[in-house]
Amino acid sequence: MQSQNPIIADLVKLANSAAGTMAGMTREARDGARERMREALGGIDFVTREEFDTVKAMAQKAREQADALEARLAALEAKSGQ
Repeated sequence: MQSQNPIIADLVKLANSAAGTMAGMTREARDGARERMREALGGIDFVTREEFDTVKAMAQKAREQADALEARLAALEAKSGQ
């Protein structure tokens, strides 16, 4: 038969309480950190890859059109003798 020592029983209860408290504090700290990150990143506007690729293609097309217009203008200027 096993005897029940009240000091050991109290130490076990104290250890269990401390473990529960630490687990709760860890969860609370993690949740708080996540919330702070959400708030910090909330003001930043991110774009999707699709939006980025679309704007990139538009910029490339505009660059090509500008180059074509520049070449056309140079040809017209050369033709007019300027």
